[in-house]
Amino acid sequence: MAKDYDSQLLESVSVRRRRMRDALLYGAQRARRSADEKLGKVFAGIAIAAVLCAGCVGWSFIQHTLAKQKEQQKQQQQQQQQRYAPVTPTPTPAPESSSAPTPKATHKAHKVTESAQ
Repeated sequence: MAKDYDSQLLESVSVRRRRMRDALLYGAQRARRSADEKLGKVFAGIAIAAVLCAGCVGWSFIQHTLAKQKEQQKQQQQQQQQRYAPVTPTPTPAPESSSAPTPKATHKAHKVTESAQ
């Protein structure tokens, strides 16, 4: 008989604790609070997604900016190398036949090759 009383007492205590916990978590308006909790989770998910998207956009912007700066530095280095590169005269072969280009034609061809570079 003592065991029955003890087991009933333990069961009633556990039931009471569960009811108290449910009352604390859900309150009197159980259905409304669960909808509010779901809505809160939806907003939290949207906020997390927005933060992740903003992070991706920020990372992309930083990479683009760094690549642009690197390209500008590369162009500046090429321009400096072209400015300060020593000019070496190119040897011109002696004309072997009478169909050699005239000096004016050679001068025009030289300008065309310079502008193409």
